[in-house]
Amino acid sequence: MPEHKRYDAIIIGAGIIGANIGFELSKAGYQTLNLDKLPAAGHGSTGNTCAIIRTHYSTWPGVAMAWEGLFYWKDWANYLETNDERGQAEFIHCGAVYLGDTDRYTEKVLPLFDEIGVPYEVWDMEAVTKRFPGIDTGSYSPPKRVEDAAFWSEATTPLQTAVCSPAAGYVSDPQLATHNLQRAAEAKGGTFRFNTEVVAIRSEAGRVTGVTLADGSLIDAPIVVNVAGPHSFVINEMAGVADSMNIKTRALRHEVHHVPAPEGLGFADNPSLIGDDDLGTYFRPELGNHILVGSQDPECDPQIWVADPDDYDREISTGQWENQVMRLARRLPALGVPSAKKGVVDLYDVSDDWIPIYDRTDLDGFYVAVGSSGNQFKNASVAAYCMTELIWRVEAGHDHDADPVRITQRYTGLELDMAAYSRNREINRDSSFSVLG
Repeated sequence: MPEHKRYDAIIIGAGIIGANIGFELSKAGYQTLNLDKLPAAGHGSTGNTCAIIRTHYSTWPGVAMAWEGLFYWKDWANYLETNDERGQAEFIHCGAVYLGDTDRYTEKVLPLFDEIGVPYEVWDMEAVTKRFPGIDTGSYSPPKRVEDAAFWSEATTPLQTAVCSPAAGYVSDPQLATHNLQRAAEAKGGTFRFNTEVVAIRSEAGRVTGVTLADGSLIDAPIVVNVAGPHSFVINEMAGVADSMNIKTRALRHEVHHVPAPEGLGFADNPSLIGDDDLGTYFRPELGNHILVGSQDPECDPQIWVADPDDYDREISTGQWENQVMRLARRLPALGVPSAKKGVVDLYDVSDDWIPIYDRTDLDGFYVAVGSSGNQFKNASVAAYCMTELIWRVEAGHDHDADPVRITQRYTGLELDMAAYSRNREINRDSSFSVLG
């Protein structure tokens, strides 16, 4: 006979943000249950993320949240308050260098860094080539595809400046980081169930009452949090809240690729993250002196939206491989372009303006932490802290829609206005509408 259990809160999803919300809610005294249709925590898009930690965004809330998030990663062991038998994920605090689109940095990003207190340096190309021997400092903007004859033209002007930000790096093993959070949540009384699919969101009189599972089991809870990543729009449709949200989410297919690092770049001994707006890529070290290269979704590249997040092409495409790796070879002329394609294919959970939704919904008790848009791994702990505070206040009677919750952050003391992440906001035109990990 199917079971019928009850919890204080059900979290749908056990990726990095879902597991983190399970941890924060459990710490706050809620009896929590994380449900995931996949076999382990962080097994889906989280496991395939580039796990980049960086602070540059084009909005104040974006920079403030990422700056706060950096301190969680620097304090990871203390934050978890428990040990994981698999060990702990490592934050490689290597800094970052951002090339190209000088106007965007000087007009938008750097003033926000100054206001919030994020450290940075402005470099000339001599400093860039000293740090990265063999790098090509020519300007090729705007990004182009290899089938465009202009792609092969030599640069006629150099890049002017670069921004060096020490407040950046990457996490060595994103799936392990998620397992760390699972163990931390379990130590506080949280429960996780895998290979478990939610097929219905149950409600009564405008209030969520629980979920129904594929095996017919009923699990009751007065709070349900949708953290289903690329499946978030499916869960919102189940709950009947999708049409009432001004900002929607959908799934976008993306690829990242792995290539051997060229000799002399120095990545193995002196790693760094490089964001290359000029060519529409970003890259960082990968295990074994390799490079992971991703796309900033330049306008010239087609976007492949996925209607069914369980059914999409998971094979690396020749077209994207050639474009992404050849863009990297433009910047690193000594790069050898392998004939065998290596990398990963997964989905982003993209909101209409590429800014996440951390909010309640029109169904009382049903909350969303969705639309991470490929750039919220770094902010998982901040999002979980904010969601826990928001849930607590709304459940206590606060009208978040009329009077948006403002939350003082643990490490930086900055106050985040959660209206910036509202489901009912207008599209934020200050967003970059792109991603850099």
